[in-house]
Amino acid sequence: MIIRTDFPYGTTREDVRIPMADGVELYARIWRPVTDEPVPALLEYLPYRLTDWTAPRDWQRHPWYAGHGYASVRVDVRGHGCSGGLPGDEYDARELADGVAVVEWLAAQPWCTGSVGMFGISWGGFNSLQIAALAPEPLKAVVTVCSTDDRFDNDVHYTGGSVLAVDMHAWAATMLAFASRPPDPAFVGDGWREQWLARLESVEPLIHTWLSHQTRDAYWRHGSVCEDYPAIGAAVLAVGGWHDPYRDTVLRLVEHLPADRVRGLIGPWSHQYPDRGLPPGPAIGFLQETLRWWDHWLKGVDNGVMGEPPLRAWISDSHPPATVYEELPGRWVGEKAWPSASVIPVPYGLQGAPVLVASPQHTGVDAGRFFPYGNEADLPPDQREEDAKSACFEFPVGAGEPVEILGRPSVTLRLRLDVPYGQVVARLCDVAPDGASTLITRGALNLSARRGREQAVPWPVGAYEDVTFELNGIGHAFPPGHRIRLAVSSAYWPWIWPRAGSEAGWTLDPEGSTLTLPVRTPSRADEGIVFEAPEQAEPLGVVFPATLDEPRPERLVVRDVARGTWRLEVDPRYGGTRVYPDGLEYSEDAREVYEIQESDPLSARTRSEWRIRLHRPELGWDARVETRSEISCDEGGFLTSNEVVCREGAEVVFHRTWQRRLPRAAG
Repeated sequence: MIIRTDFPYGTTREDVRIPMADGVELYARIWRPVTDEPVPALLEYLPYRLTDWTAPRDWQRHPWYAGHGYASVRVDVRGHGCSGGLPGDEYDARELADGVAVVEWLAAQPWCTGSVGMFGISWGGFNSLQIAALAPEPLKAVVTVCSTDDRFDNDVHYTGGSVLAVDMHAWAATMLAFASRPPDPAFVGDGWREQWLARLESVEPLIHTWLSHQTRDAYWRHGSVCEDYPAIGAAVLAVGGWHDPYRDTVLRLVEHLPADRVRGLIGPWSHQYPDRGLPPGPAIGFLQETLRWWDHWLKGVDNGVMGEPPLRAWISDSHPPATVYEELPGRWVGEKAWPSASVIPVPYGLQGAPVLVASPQHTGVDAGRFFPYGNEADLPPDQREEDAKSACFEFPVGAGEPVEILGRPSVTLRLRLDVPYGQVVARLCDVAPDGASTLITRGALNLSARRGREQAVPWPVGAYEDVTFELNGIGHAFPPGHRIRLAVSSAYWPWIWPRAGSEAGWTLDPEGSTLTLPVRTPSRADEGIVFEAPEQAEPLGVVFPATLDEPRPERLVVRDVARGTWRLEVDPRYGGTRVYPDGLEYSEDAREVYEIQESDPLSARTRSEWRIRLHRPELGWDARVETRSEISCDEGGFLTSNEVVCREGAEVVFHRTWQRRLPRAAG
């Protein structure tokens, strides 16, 4: 990592409030180059508190952009951080309208040329795309990192039409805790407590909404830019990582947007900006890459950025299974178009007699984290135990060239169910000569969603049907002497929430069932794709003090042999305790628990607990937030329980619980 201080421009920073039409003001931090000439503006817009939670990350990139001739702006969504107003749902109409207003406000400032770009990772990448689809005139280009174009089937709520238990639960619990945090009096003044209480009175657990929409209805179509790609008016640089759940969005955007206004980049990364150096690497000079994008689209510089291949992707070489990799072996390749003429779908027919697949309900405890962040236990360990609970089909790689794949594998499976509902999960593994099984990619299908995510169609009991679904995209090379393994299971907890009756599994008939791989032929165009070393601005200087807390495992699997129960305990490790240069002491601790009995799908339980403290000793300010969230399910519906307790010092200023029963209609 190169820390830059010798920028072409000196920089200044100021905090301002941007007025909305209804009188609410959004809190913004603006880094600008020292120049008498107007410059383009770059906007990052999200709810994660610019004065504390994202401040270390913000300092890495916003001053860097300012030093290279851009006004770089970080804005908190209304109802969060130091912005006014009340918190709402993810990407609701109010948030997007506010985003359009911010873009137009920036373009109208005397220090701005009138051209604006948006960028962000995850939430900020989502709303960059969504606001681009609203096409405000000043918004000329976006850089969207680890984001989705499909809020129903490629987000944290549902996958393959099934409830994504691991993150539907965890993210709803996280956002309940985040939305309950107070404004900081150091920035908003004496009215912070009144503003906090107003927010708390308006908070509603998002899980209530998300579980009320179990098919792809109008709620999920809102904000899903895949509904209307031509609506996106800005040029799009779409960036993802093979270890991020949103990477398929990059492939779809490159496929569906005009070739003269889109470029895609997929590396080996997790859910992180590619310059941060978090596993798995290698990291790249991402800020330099985006600067070329901004210079072309916002300043009209003819720098050849659109001469790059429309898709640049990392192809990983084979590697042994591990839960973390500092760097993965492999190489960069370029595709002149996507879909690519160099990638051919190659079918592999399954062999054998019909087989009953009734996986134990704890199949999936070795799935790894849905959102890898670069922590030591994020990625899936050796898959041999998971493979043993699945039906496996193998295809040897011959002694010649490696089998290189790029894109989305798919499976067609001929299944028979003796119950109306079921789920199927397919995993693609690279099996080494010593038997080690490395997970390459996977996909899932709720069998009631086999005819489209918009509807739930029960299976005709006792009948065979063919179902086809895609696995997540990947770039990987299977070397000679290895085996390509397709492992198929009827359970995958805690990723997939099981349904009553799903313990019966289903019968798979290999006759007529296929695995189709996107096999790529290497070309000379692969040569010469290189990136600069990562650069960042000088760090903020946050201190992470040692604490007396007993360290606990990041991921711990506990088996109760007598009860047949499996419990996965997760410490998501978002940030821990830190002290900021302005004196703020911020601490947070979260714990997630997923439990299931190996033969009973209705035993599935999730629990999440959060504790957050914000403390300014110089102001005598000490605010605490504690939340607890639980979900279980019976034959007819989901049972949710949520609790929020907030304190100022020793005084409880807010306490509320919610108990809901939400019918299970589909997911």
